[in-house]
Amino acid sequence: MSAASFIASQRADHAVPHTLSCQALGVSESWFYKWHERPPTPRQARRATPDKAVREAFEASGGRYGSPRVHDDLVDAGWEVSENTVAASMRA
Repeated sequence: MSAASFIASQRADHAVPHTLSCQALGVSESWFYKWHERPPTPRQARRATPDKAVREAFEASGGRYGSPRVHDDLVDAGWEVSENTVAASMRA
């Protein structure tokens, strides 16, 4: 979880103002709002589709498969993705 997503979650989950969270973490409010309102980066856009496929493969297994097996299933389905990318997606 990035600092900016943590700040946003504190507001949503615990009603902690952004200002207070930014001060506690030592970041400026302008940095937070710049992050919060920006469109997805090219990397985030590129990772969105495999993340969805990983989630679907994991759910299809009934939540029993780990990243090596999910990776094998995705490769069998025609995806070109590394096992480390699948593991990172599952951690997120």
